[in-house]
Amino acid sequence: MNANHHESSGLSRTQQITLRGPAELADALPFVLGFHPTDSVVLVALHGEHGRFGGRVRLGIPRSPREWASTADHLAECLVEGGARTGSRPDGIVVFLCQDPEPGETGRRVMERLRPFAQRLRTACGALDIPVYEALCITDGLYFSYCCPDQRCCPPDGTPLALSGTSVMAAAATYAGVQVRGSLRDMEARLKPRGGPGDEEQRAALDAAAASIVPRILEGAEAQGREEVRETTLRLARQVLRRFVNPKGPNGPGGRSGAVGARGTARPVRPLVPGRAVGATNTAADDAADDALVTTDEAAALVIGLQDRVTRDRAAEWMEGWEGTAALRLWRVLARRCVTPYQEHAAAPLTLAGWTAWSTGDEPAARVALGLALDADPEYVFARLLHQACNEGLNPESLRSCLRSERDARAAAEQKDPSPSRRVRMRATRRPGTPPTLKKPGLPAGGAGRRATAGVRPGGPATGRPGSGTPRHGGQRGSRSGR
Repeated sequence: MNANHHESSGLSRTQQITLRGPAELADALPFVLGFHPTDSVVLVALHGEHGRFGGRVRLGIPRSPREWASTADHLAECLVEGGARTGSRPDGIVVFLCQDPEPGETGRRVMERLRPFAQRLRTACGALDIPVYEALCITDGLYFSYCCPDQRCCPPDGTPLALSGTSVMAAAATYAGVQVRGSLRDMEARLKPRGGPGDEEQRAALDAAAASIVPRILEGAEAQGREEVRETTLRLARQVLRRFVNPKGPNGPGGRSGAVGARGTARPVRPLVPGRAVGATNTAADDAADDALVTTDEAAALVIGLQDRVTRDRAAEWMEGWEGTAALRLWRVLARRCVTPYQEHAAAPLTLAGWTAWSTGDEPAARVALGLALDADPEYVFARLLHQACNEGLNPESLRSCLRSERDARAAAEQKDPSPSRRVRMRATRRPGTPPTLKKPGLPAGGAGRRATAGVRPGGPATGRPGSGTPRHGGQRGSRSGR
């Protein structure tokens, strides 16, 4: 079968690549997704006479076979209905089942074990009048076809996958600058707690922050306590955000030449790499360096503070340029700090990570982060909406424009009629080097970050050097109570 791929994986929309047969389909999957799926079921929509690739959905393979029927129905409905909403109902579907063998298990055994799931997916798509043109199992460096009866091209013991970089898809992707970021497992590991001796210290900090902050967040929507938590959280987030930008000296954007690690020791700030795409694969050492820029108490205060819906949405305004690059790193750090029993709290930073990645053009990283956000809290509305929009190939610019407008309106209102109490608070000073914390009520509600003279254009991303001003905050949407 042929399938022309000219879709959102990064290849030119005018470039057509013809894939012939199961072997090339199996080889194309990582380039379609942007990563090697592990323990995943993937459905890809085909359109038109030549089978042009369209939308796709991915989900972890349920461990219990009793869940396979409902999962198959759900995935088929998501893909077909999502295409119908965008005016492009699929003409066919390709199914991929990707799973590594268990210890002592062969690739063929994996294929046979998953055969009932593949059959259920085919019947679920057929019930919606969409044929499944091919269903492949990819495991242990082999691919198996559930549809092709010809043993010359699809032998029962499987066919080895093409060597990396040798296929027509790999050549076209390399020419277009598309990178496969590694395995899904590796990408998810960057967004999950690592485990280790530091977990207990982080857990204690989260307990203390929750005891101090949650009562004020849960007050009435207009209560002074909630607004103070909101402003203090965003001010602390802006301060931490500046540490992820390379300063030119002690008076750089971070206000110092290094960040303070969890034990109070100075750490050098890792510079941003010019031209490096947001979401590009970092090493474990890079993530460890980012972790060192945020103390346990700061991480706890930010994680708990971001459970408020409005706070999270205003933080979502850091979505472009150097702000987006630095914010994505910060949200990853916070997601990694959501240790047991605070896994559900990771939905907020994971959703922000997914939104920032999608806003800056990194759809694979966005899908992974948003999928983990929904794993942490399946009812997290903002994550569900973003995940659906990203999977349907919508343009994030509409949401970016909305966030810019809200930021403009808020900045204009503050300039036009600042309250006397706000003017007094904005004149308040702190002892140099003392960071604001959520445990100290009465801190400035406005802060320097809300002045129109900051180095960030009211209607868009930073206009000059990252160190020329303070990142703006913004938005409106997210918490444990309001999502």
